[in-house]
Amino acid sequence: MFQLIHQYILSLLIFSPLVFCGLSLALKDLKAIRVLAVLGSFVTFLFSCHLWYYFDESLTGIQFVQHYQWISSFGISYFVGVDGINLLLVMLTTFLTPLVLISLFEKKEESTKNLIRLLLSLECGMLGALLALDLVFFYVFWEAMLIPMYFMIGLWGGKNRIYATTKFIIYTVFGSLFMLVAALLLYLQHYEQFGVYSSSLLDLYRVNFQNINTELLLFSAFALAFAIKVPIWPFHTWLPHAHTEAPTVGSVILAGVLLKMGTYGFVRFAIPLFPNAVELAAPFILGLGVFGIIYGALVAWVQPDAKKMIAYSSVSHLGYVVIGCLSFQNSSLNEEALLGAQYLMINHGISTGALFFLIGVIYERRHTRLFSEFGGLAKNMPWFAVMLIVATLGSVGLPGTGGFVGEFLVLLGSFQAKPIIAIVAALGVLLGALYMLTFCKSILFGPITKEENRSLKDLSFVEFLYITPLSLLVVFMGVCPEFFLKKMRTSVHHLSKTYHHYELLVPDQPFVSAVNKIEKRG
Repeated sequence: MFQLIHQYILSLLIFSPLVFCGLSLALKDLKAIRVLAVLGSFVTFLFSCHLWYYFDESLTGIQFVQHYQWISSFGISYFVGVDGINLLLVMLTTFLTPLVLISLFEKKEESTKNLIRLLLSLECGMLGALLALDLVFFYVFWEAMLIPMYFMIGLWGGKNRIYATTKFIIYTVFGSLFMLVAALLLYLQHYEQFGVYSSSLLDLYRVNFQNINTELLLFSAFALAFAIKVPIWPFHTWLPHAHTEAPTVGSVILAGVLLKMGTYGFVRFAIPLFPNAVELAAPFILGLGVFGIIYGALVAWVQPDAKKMIAYSSVSHLGYVVIGCLSFQNSSLNEEALLGAQYLMINHGISTGALFFLIGVIYERRHTRLFSEFGGLAKNMPWFAVMLIVATLGSVGLPGTGGFVGEFLVLLGSFQAKPIIAIVAALGVLLGALYMLTFCKSILFGPITKEENRSLKDLSFVEFLYITPLSLLVVFMGVCPEFFLKKMRTSVHHLSKTYHHYELLVPDQPFVSAVNKIEKRG
């Protein structure tokens, strides 16, 4: 039984949320659906823990491979695998989802049933996109992720939710259509060179473009789709509206995982598929990333709404990730910067997820997110204050938090590759400290000017239950970074040094190799 689970662990991981979503349709009681959903998400998290434990960080290739022909006449396959590039993003997804579902335990509305089901189906889509190693299979899940988020914002969002969802869909679908056309052309290019149809990344990485203009055009289409998803300035304008109007659970998942699909797309697809084009386009994208860091920080600084401030802070923070992913040095990617970018993606998901949860806590009590309505909350909400300070310091990048490790590696690596870029980007750290500490001060300290704030209750048991793990992880990622970095280092090194002729190394007998690894670990 154990070997069977191990052999099909990735399929179990991807589709178990969908199975529990289906089972919830047979239940009518809200309490029963909530318990089933949390149980299902916890089972998925246990599957990811199995993946983490048996993942061999010393191996360069992908592990836990499942590769089956899906539409053989067109070379389309069900191809999934995990390496150090996507492992931590998978863990982040399965870690956040149970917390998001627990946060709904205090919701009494009947409509919460469908919100729970959307969250489970969204988890399936995110995991499928992260683990897919076939371009068609990836695109199916890439588009499938939009549907639950669309309904989540459109049905449970704020008063301007229709505008926010419309803008969200127009932006993301627009970019995705360009990527679809480019993927089709890449697919045909492979057929012209090798005489067989295939959408597997193992094969598509081997395509050699004779015309740099063609490669640049295809890269631009992929880059546009990923840049919108990140989002990189000036494609960011959908994000503040989506975050502001989304329910708290939608904002947590959007900031925690969905935005990372863009930066992951650059690393898994755009860079190794189009190595010459990305090297030519890198200075332009780095410029956009640096501008986004400064612009996002300055705009966040002047926001009167806490949720909008955090949304613009994401534009700033993810600019560092973009810089880390595209810092080229001597015809190779800078390994430290790329490693820092991967680490920063995870920390941003944790710290920003915690911030959105905490803003949701005070919104539930006061039905406002304006800074002018708060002040002095530390007096009667001490636990809330502790959690908010920890999340804020993690977002600022204080030494001892995960944010510091990621930003330090990105700036160190990018300084080796592009000193001017790193120096300008470092200003964003100072600006980040200014607006985040101002945000924290305006909510927690000073006199209580609004009588409504005097009677606010501190974190409930349920709120404590889903916020505390994030706060602890912010600190753990800063104190013990090697626990996470060692899982990524080999794969990041392989990509950084070989992106011009990158290969996904697959064991000839992946299941036999995995069983031997189990026996070795005892």
